[in-house]
Amino acid sequence: MVPAPRRLTGDMDLFSPVQLGDLELANRIAMAPLTRMRSGADGVPGDIVVEHYAQRASAGLIVTEGTYPSHESRGYPGQPGIVTVEQAAGWARVADAVHAAGGTVVMQLMNAGRVSHTDITGTDRIVAPSAIAIDGEVHTADGKKPYPVPHALTTEEAVAVKAEFVAAARRAVDAGMDGVEVHGANGYLLHEFLAADTNLRTDVYGGSPEARARFVVEVVTEVAAEIGAGRVGLRISPSHGVQGVVEPDAADVHETYGVLVDALAPLGLAYLSVLHAEPAGELVQDLRTRFGGPLMANTGFASPTAREEAIGFVESGQAEVVAVGRALIANPDLVQRWVGGHEENEPDSSTFYGGGAEGYTDYPALHTAGV
Repeated sequence: MVPAPRRLTGDMDLFSPVQLGDLELANRIAMAPLTRMRSGADGVPGDIVVEHYAQRASAGLIVTEGTYPSHESRGYPGQPGIVTVEQAAGWARVADAVHAAGGTVVMQLMNAGRVSHTDITGTDRIVAPSAIAIDGEVHTADGKKPYPVPHALTTEEAVAVKAEFVAAARRAVDAGMDGVEVHGANGYLLHEFLAADTNLRTDVYGGSPEARARFVVEVVTEVAAEIGAGRVGLRISPSHGVQGVVEPDAADVHETYGVLVDALAPLGLAYLSVLHAEPAGELVQDLRTRFGGPLMANTGFASPTAREEAIGFVESGQAEVVAVGRALIANPDLVQRWVGGHEENEPDSSTFYGGGAEGYTDYPALHTAGV
């Protein structure tokens, strides 16, 4: 049943403008970073990627799919990068198209860490905080293969990885992106440093919650110094339990992420994006208070955020912005649909990853659907 149109008024309205650091958003609906794997073997966003993002420019903020800052950090076939001149030029076309349509876009910078395979990266190793393989198989261009044991980064190599994030952030904003989101969630490299079950290091980046948070703090701090803190967001997913990062100790999780946001709070970042099943719960709201800046709520893969839920998060003051994934895959004009309480297209999960226009740029908008 479609809800009756509900247009709120006042400062805490899902459909009202909001300022996130240096980012000016027309509304509080953010397009969540969505792995779509349509940038080919060279990782260059092409015409179809440009069209896809431009179609969704009415969202207050577009956060791009995770984009690799080095060849070694690539996690998926067809994933885009921000390493080469050609990749940067492709993203410049995306930024120009989104801006021409009135939108705001930031690039999510993602080092996949151990969630990859050398057949995907084209390098002689994959990396992680510690030499612990994921129990399972990874999808490569040649089919499923067991996750390899990663190379444990030395302290000096970890410093080089930080520099890759910084250089990628600079290339992103030079290409026209409004900012970047540092991906510290979902079992990828930065999350692996945070988690006690994947970080067994004994150097400055391992051991106590403070030490495990240090690498992420340094990455974000150095990216902020390069492009300005008001153009930088961070995504985290405490206790999400995905891709081999479980974080079973609730007390350790609360302490580790508390240390993380305490260290980052003075920077004045654009926002903190927290993927968690209970955005209104004690953990997320405590982190929000300690962060002291705008919170982007994201309920995660298992529970897609619906219209009324998104309205409630903002209206209740539990979040400044709400990240939406599958609904924006299927409805490029989702903001218009939610403002008017219109029917929504249903997403086709069989077309989420890889492929061409089907399930990517061919979902009908309201005017083509005859509404």
